[in-house]
Amino acid sequence: MAKQKGNQLTQQQTEKILQTLQTRFEKNKSRHTALEWSKVQKKLEANPDKLWSLSQMEETGGEPDVVDFDKKTGEYIFYDCSAESPKGRRSFCYDNEALEARKEHKPKNSAVGLASQMGIDLLTEAQYRELQQLGKFDTKTSSWLKTPEKIRKLGGAIFGDFRFDTVFIYHNGVQSYYAGRGFRGVLRV
Repeated sequence: MAKQKGNQLTQQQTEKILQTLQTRFEKNKSRHTALEWSKVQKKLEANPDKLWSLSQMEETGGEPDVVDFDKKTGEYIFYDCSAESPKGRRSFCYDNEALEARKEHKPKNSAVGLASQMGIDLLTEAQYRELQQLGKFDTKTSSWLKTPEKIRKLGGAIFGDFRFDTVFIYHNGVQSYYAGRGFRGVLRV
Protein backbone atom coordinates (compact mmCIF):
# COMPACT_ATOMS: atom_id res chain seq x y z
CA MET A 1 0.00 0.00 0.00
CA ALA A 2 1.22 3.43 -0.86
CA LYS A 3 1.64 5.79 2.06
CA GLN A 4 -1.07 8.42 1.92
CA LYS A 5 -0.80 12.03 3.01
CA GLY A 6 -0.74 12.19 6.80
CA ASN A 7 -0.51 8.39 7.06
CA GLN A 8 -4.11 7.98 5.95
CA LEU A 9 -5.52 5.14 3.91
CA THR A 10 -7.93 5.52 1.02
CA GLN A 11 -11.42 4.05 1.47
CA GLN A 12 -10.43 1.07 -0.69
CA GLN A 13 -7.25 0.47 1.36
CA THR A 14 -9.26 0.77 4.59
CA GLU A 15 -11.77 -1.82 3.41
CA LYS A 16 -8.99 -4.16 2.30
CA ILE A 17 -7.03 -4.06 5.58
CA LEU A 18 -10.21 -4.42 7.65
CA GLN A 19 -11.19 -7.50 5.61
CA THR A 20 -7.71 -8.98 5.99
CA LEU A 21 -7.72 -8.39 9.75
CA GLN A 22 -11.25 -9.81 10.14
CA THR A 23 -10.37 -12.95 8.19
CA ARG A 24 -7.25 -13.49 10.32
CA PHE A 25 -9.21 -12.76 13.52
CA GLU A 26 -11.84 -15.38 12.65
CA LYS A 27 -9.26 -17.94 11.51
CA ASN A 28 -7.23 -17.66 14.75
CA LYS A 29 -9.89 -17.46 17.47
CA SER A 30 -7.61 -19.21 19.95
CA ARG A 31 -5.54 -16.00 20.14
CA HIS A 32 -8.51 -13.97 21.40
CA THR A 33 -11.29 -16.25 22.62
CA ALA A 34 -13.19 -13.63 24.63
CA LEU A 35 -13.10 -10.84 22.03
CA GLU A 36 -15.65 -9.83 19.39
CA TRP A 37 -14.62 -8.63 15.95
CA SER A 38 -17.38 -6.01 15.75
CA LYS A 39 -15.91 -4.18 18.77
CA VAL A 40 -12.37 -4.41 17.39
CA GLN A 41 -13.54 -3.06 14.03
CA LYS A 42 -15.37 -0.15 15.65
CA LYS A 43 -12.18 0.79 17.53
CA LEU A 44 -10.09 0.53 14.35
CA GLU A 45 -12.49 2.69 12.36
CA ALA A 46 -12.28 5.35 15.07
CA ASN A 47 -8.46 5.35 14.86
CA PRO A 48 -7.41 5.70 11.20
CA ASP A 49 -3.79 6.40 12.16
CA LYS A 50 -3.61 3.05 13.97
CA LEU A 51 -5.27 1.35 11.01
CA TRP A 52 -2.53 2.84 8.81
CA SER A 53 0.10 1.34 11.16
CA LEU A 54 -1.60 -2.05 10.93
CA SER A 55 -1.55 -1.78 7.14
CA GLN A 56 2.20 -1.13 7.34
CA MET A 57 2.59 -4.19 9.57
CA GLU A 58 0.65 -6.21 7.00
CA GLU A 59 2.52 -4.79 4.00
CA THR A 60 5.89 -5.77 5.48
CA GLY A 61 4.75 -9.34 6.17
CA GLY A 62 3.87 -9.15 9.86
CA GLU A 63 0.36 -10.61 9.69
CA PRO A 64 -0.89 -8.56 12.68
CA ASP A 65 -3.62 -10.01 14.85
CA VAL A 66 -5.35 -9.13 18.12
CA VAL A 67 -3.76 -10.99 21.01
CA ASP A 68 -5.26 -9.24 24.06
CA PHE A 69 -7.51 -6.50 25.42
CA ASP A 70 -6.29 -4.15 28.15
CA LYS A 71 -9.31 -3.58 30.42
CA LYS A 72 -7.61 -0.67 32.20
CA THR A 73 -6.98 1.36 29.04
CA GLY A 74 -9.71 -0.08 26.80
CA GLU A 75 -7.12 -0.87 24.12
CA TYR A 76 -6.83 -3.88 21.86
CA ILE A 77 -3.29 -5.20 21.56
CA PHE A 78 -1.99 -6.38 18.18
CA TYR A 79 1.23 -8.37 17.65
CA ASP A 80 2.89 -9.46 14.44
CA CYS A 81 1.82 -13.09 14.19
CA SER A 82 3.63 -14.22 11.03
CA ALA A 83 5.21 -17.64 11.47
CA GLU A 84 8.67 -16.20 10.80
CA SER A 85 10.08 -12.74 11.38
CA PRO A 86 8.38 -10.42 8.85
CA LYS A 87 10.15 -10.61 5.48
CA GLY A 88 9.91 -6.89 4.80
CA ARG A 89 11.70 -6.10 8.06
CA ARG A 90 14.81 -8.26 7.92
CA SER A 91 18.48 -7.38 7.51
CA PHE A 92 18.30 -4.30 9.75
CA CYS A 93 20.65 -3.36 12.56
CA TYR A 94 19.06 -2.54 15.92
CA ASP A 95 18.65 1.26 16.00
CA ASN A 96 19.51 4.46 14.14
CA GLU A 97 22.59 5.14 16.27
CA ALA A 98 23.96 1.74 15.24
CA LEU A 99 23.05 2.42 11.60
CA GLU A 100 24.91 5.74 11.62
CA ALA A 101 27.94 4.17 13.31
CA ARG A 102 28.40 1.58 10.54
CA LYS A 103 31.14 2.69 8.16
CA GLU A 104 30.61 0.01 5.49
CA HIS A 105 27.85 -2.27 4.29
CA LYS A 106 25.10 -0.29 5.97
CA PRO A 107 21.70 -1.96 6.03
CA LYS A 108 18.85 0.04 4.51
CA ASN A 109 17.31 0.83 7.90
CA SER A 110 17.23 -0.07 11.58
CA ALA A 111 14.59 -2.04 13.45
CA VAL A 112 13.84 0.78 15.88
CA GLY A 113 13.85 3.36 13.09
CA LEU A 114 11.42 1.50 10.84
CA ALA A 115 9.15 0.63 13.78
CA SER A 116 8.95 4.32 14.63
CA GLN A 117 8.14 5.21 11.01
CA MET A 118 5.37 2.59 11.09
CA GLY A 119 3.95 3.88 14.38
CA ILE A 120 4.61 0.65 16.29
CA ASP A 121 6.98 -0.56 19.02
CA LEU A 122 9.26 -3.58 19.07
CA LEU A 123 8.02 -6.44 21.22
CA THR A 124 9.59 -6.61 24.66
CA GLU A 125 11.04 -9.88 25.92
CA ALA A 126 7.89 -10.46 28.01
CA GLN A 127 5.63 -9.79 25.01
CA TYR A 128 7.72 -12.11 22.85
CA ARG A 129 7.31 -14.88 25.41
CA GLU A 130 3.53 -14.19 25.46
CA LEU A 131 3.45 -14.47 21.67
CA GLN A 132 5.22 -17.83 21.86
CA GLN A 133 2.37 -19.11 24.05
CA LEU A 134 0.04 -18.63 21.06
CA GLY A 135 2.01 -20.85 18.68
CA LYS A 136 5.50 -21.52 17.39
CA PHE A 137 7.07 -18.40 15.92
CA ASP A 138 10.59 -17.78 14.59
CA THR A 139 11.53 -21.43 14.20
CA LYS A 140 13.86 -20.53 11.30
CA THR A 141 14.39 -16.79 11.86
CA SER A 142 14.91 -14.47 14.82
CA SER A 143 13.50 -11.10 15.88
CA TRP A 144 15.11 -8.07 17.50
CA LEU A 145 13.38 -7.19 20.79
CA LYS A 146 13.09 -3.93 22.69
CA THR A 147 16.37 -3.86 24.55
CA PRO A 148 16.79 -2.69 28.15
CA GLU A 149 18.65 0.63 28.27
CA LYS A 150 21.49 -0.82 30.37
CA ILE A 151 22.30 -3.38 27.67
CA ARG A 152 21.91 -0.83 24.86
CA LYS A 153 24.28 1.64 26.56
CA LEU A 154 26.93 -1.09 26.52
CA GLY A 155 26.50 -1.57 22.74
CA GLY A 156 24.28 -4.63 22.82
CA ALA A 157 20.74 -5.56 21.87
CA ILE A 158 18.60 -8.62 22.45
CA PHE A 159 16.71 -10.86 20.06
CA GLY A 160 14.66 -14.01 20.36
CA ASP A 161 13.81 -17.17 18.49
CA PHE A 162 12.21 -20.57 19.06
CA ARG A 163 14.41 -23.66 18.78
CA PHE A 164 14.36 -27.11 20.38
CA ASP A 165 10.85 -26.45 21.69
CA THR A 166 12.22 -23.53 23.72
CA VAL A 167 12.15 -19.73 23.52
CA PHE A 168 15.70 -18.39 23.50
CA ILE A 169 16.70 -14.80 24.16
CA TYR A 170 20.20 -13.88 22.98
CA HIS A 171 22.36 -10.79 22.60
CA ASN A 172 24.28 -9.25 19.73
CA GLY A 173 26.05 -6.02 18.93
CA VAL A 174 23.60 -3.32 17.82
CA GLN A 175 25.37 -2.81 14.49
CA SER A 176 24.94 -6.44 13.40
CA TYR A 177 22.30 -7.50 10.93
CA TYR A 178 21.37 -10.80 9.33
CA ALA A 179 19.11 -11.93 6.52
CA GLY A 180 17.24 -14.15 8.95
CA ARG A 181 16.65 -11.52 11.64
CA GLY A 182 13.89 -8.95 11.54
CA PHE A 183 11.66 -7.52 14.20
CA ARG A 184 8.12 -7.99 15.45
CA GLY A 185 5.92 -5.13 16.48
CA VAL A 186 3.15 -4.36 18.93
CA LEU A 187 0.37 -1.82 18.46
CA ARG A 188 -2.23 -0.73 20.97
CA VAL A 189 -5.54 0.52 19.57
